[in-house]
Amino acid sequence: MIRTLMVRGLLLGLLAGLVAGGFAFVFGEPQIDSAIALEEAATAAGSEPEPAGHSQEISRPVQKAGLFLATGLYGLAIGGVFALVYAGLRGRVGPRNEGGLALSAAGMAFVAIILVPFLKYPANPPAVGDPATINGRTFLYVVMVLVGLAATAIAVAVARRITAGSWQRWIGAVAAFLVPVIAAWVVLPTVNEVPEGFPASLLWEFRVASLGTQLVFWAAFGVLFGWVCDRAARRAEALAAA
Repeated sequence: MIRTLMVRGLLLGLLAGLVAGGFAFVFGEPQIDSAIALEEAATAAGSEPEPAGHSQEISRPVQKAGLFLATGLYGLAIGGVFALVYAGLRGRVGPRNEGGLALSAAGMAFVAIILVPFLKYPANPPAVGDPATINGRTFLYVVMVLVGLAATAIAVAVARRITAGSWQRWIGAVAAFLVPVIAAWVVLPTVNEVPEGFPASLLWEFRVASLGTQLVFWAAFGVLFGWVCDRAARRAEALAAA
């Protein structure tokens, strides 16, 4: 069964990655082009001695084509890991039906892995950020991802321990999730390397597109994985009843 789930996760992750790539191409690439144009204009004017995070070694058409390769590989990796986690969750936590469990797991993964770190350290376009601090910024982002995953595990454990009604379980789970997340938001340092004069609308649109790409991926993957799992479960029940 695990092998079947793995193959299913890999294939559907690839498909969801390509869907997310299409979203990023339409809504994210224009903001990247605008940010690069600003960076090149500033460099040409001599206001910045070195480009901030952008290289001309790879042309933009190649980068845009590589976007689908990147999101496809991302989907493959996430799909495989998700399938393993899903196999461990079946029958233990969450909804009993396959589709509901897949959507719930995908939603929790989006919140823990994407939304929690994004709210503390949102994505920036190529013209924003000092290359000298990239290692530190990456480390802080990974820490927030780990905090989100730990908070999710704590919330699930608390919800399983509460034997009262569903509202009490939800309140307990949300509180258990928010406590470590808010603590991390307060304790970890803030990173703000947006240069003065950078268009706020462009920064906002880029961040919305970045978050939207992840939302599209996880929504598409959760729906596809749940739908396929539901169909497989119904087929198995029909064969067992025959």
